[in-house]
Amino acid sequence: MTQLEYKLHIDSIIERVEKARLRVSGHHIVKIVAVSKYSTSDEIRSLYEIGQRAFGENKVQDLAQKAEELEALPLEWHFIGNLQKNKINQLIKVNPFLFQSLDSLELAVELDKRLEVHGMKMDALLQINSAYEDTKSGVMPEAAIDAYQEIASTCKHINLKGVMSIGAHTDDKDIIKKSFETTHDIFSKLKGATICSMGMSGDFELAIACGSNMVRIGSLMFNK
Repeated sequence: MTQLEYKLHIDSIIERVEKARLRVSGHHIVKIVAVSKYSTSDEIRSLYEIGQRAFGENKVQDLAQKAEELEALPLEWHFIGNLQKNKINQLIKVNPFLFQSLDSLELAVELDKRLEVHGMKMDALLQINSAYEDTKSGVMPEAAIDAYQEIASTCKHINLKGVMSIGAHTDDKDIIKKSFETTHDIFSKLKGATICSMGMSGDFELAIACGSNMVRIGSLMFNK
């Protein structure tokens, strides 16, 4: 695929996002985070040259390596994977734009302690397991509002910006939709929350219809 063909391909994805958001409202803005976990720094650079700025990684070591290799570019890095406690300091060193997958109060407390030591703050989203799936991380929907409020009030070095979830792992669109609606319903009840991150390559249009204002698109963005 030539660079022109690649740009047209990316434009077609942006057009799909635009159509989906306009069906919600002309005032509904949706941000695209390109999930680059299976991509090289050169591939990220190619997408940057087309105009993409926000990129997501799900392993701290990969995020650190790519951020270093591409430090000359004004990229917005998002961490979207499970964070092990022994990787907290490494994540703090990278200092991502947004930590999307804060999946428990316990992790928040530990992260807050380390941030205090470093004299830093970090923007984050609370991950919600709205699909009720054992394979997914996140707080259960019934506990999400209390967990969010407790983190916001006690973890002074974490700036909660909203919520994130992964759609149900099924071909049944009604079940996927319900998982998105569950997350957005919680989001709508959270004071000061501005980001509802839902939707990936296979379901981002449905996620936007359910209120998502940030989508995490991987394979489609890098399918050259």
